[in-house]
Order: sequence, then structure tokens, then C-alpha cells
Amino acid sequence: MRRPLRVAVAQPLTRSHDVAGNADRHAAAVRAAGARVVVFPELSLTGYELAAAPVDPADPRLAPLRAACAATGTLALAGAPVAGPHIGVLAVDGDGVRVAYRKMWLGGAEPQRFRPGRRPAVLDVDGWRLGLAVCKDTGVPEHAATVAAGADAYLAGVLESADDAAVPEERACRVAAAHGVWVATASFAGSTGGGYTRAAGGSGIWSPAGVAVARAGADVGEVVGGTLR
Repeated sequence: MRRPLRVAVAQPLTRSHDVAGNADRHAAAVRAAGARVVVFPELSLTGYELAAAPVDPADPRLAPLRAACAATGTLALAGAPVAGPHIGVLAVDGDGVRVAYRKMWLGGAEPQRFRPGRRPAVLDVDGWRLGLAVCKDTGVPEHAATVAAGADAYLAGVLESADDAAVPEERACRVAAAHGVWVATASFAGSTGGGYTRAAGGSGIWSPAGVAVARAGADVGEVVGGTLR
């Protein structure tokens, strides 16, 4: 019988291009979360800097995050530019680091720098099927429909300005209602680079009924969690 799964969403302080420092802060969030899975925002390891160099999964600067995941038994889903170039999601656990997903739907100036990913991704964690998304993906009905068809939960790292703070929740509730899945959204807080001087925060977890079971505020450094049953 499948056990409940503890998932957390984090909105750590991120400094532009500071992969080493950001990895340290991701590690601290993992240790504080007490969760099996921790989701981080889009491009969380570099800040929303479209010119940032791709992060290799073997990059030694990620060592503190790997160590934190190994010590806690956590799978961290961190945002970073990756080879391609793509906007990627790095899956980090005690076994190492790999590119788990490449953002399929690019927005704004992103197509000038990145290529869209070609396929959705669903990870199996302790018998739970976790579909992955990055920001604009969550607003594209066909992406959610494709991923949710084979998933129990829809996990996304996003970035919205404070002026658009309602958008992540609106999308999360729409996906949950349409597909009957859990939704976890990690949303940047604070200044993230790329012209975002005030990001929305408001990371959260919503049940398949669209009910918020955990919500963060707008402050940098918040980590909140919920249990998927």
C-alpha cells in the first residue's frame, strides 16, 4: 500500500549567478523542510538570469545540496539553465544529480536564449507519480492534460512578479480541478534578477479538490509543506 508523501515548496534567497551560495541556501531549505520531496522555483540556482551559464549536473558547487539530500533522504527539484540550452529542473538526491525535465513552453525573451524541451516528465517517488512543470507550462492546458494523465501530482517551479501574485494559485486550482491531482508550486520571492525586483512568493500545495493545504507568504526564505495521501 502506498504511503503518504511529504512534499515541501521553498522560496529561498537567490542571488544572481551565485550557484555556490544558492546551493548552500537550497541545502539549508532541504534540511529545514523535513520532506521527502522539496520543490524550488524556476532557475532557482542562478536567479532568473537568461544569460547565466548552464549548470552541469556534475558541478562541484552543488555538493552541499547533494549532501543535504543524502542526509535527509530528500529529492530536491531545483531550477537551473542546462545544456541545450534549456531551462531545466535538476533532480538531486543521495545518488547524485540529473536533468529531470526541460521546460516545454517558453515565454517573454526566453526563446531568444533557450530551446523548448521536447517531452513531459513524470518521476516515480515511493509509488507516487510526480509530473514536472516550469512556470509558463502551468498556464498551457495541453501541458497539464498530458502530464496529469500519467501523474498523481503536478509539481512546478515558477516566477511571477508581485503584481501577478494571484496567477500561481489560479493556475494550481485550475489544474487540480481539471485533472484531480495534487499541485505543488514553488514561487520565487524577493529579487530574482532579470528585471524582477519584487517576485510574488506565495508558494503552496493544493489538494485534488483545489483546497490549499499549505501556503507561504511573500517573504524570502519561507518553506512550507503538506502530505499527499
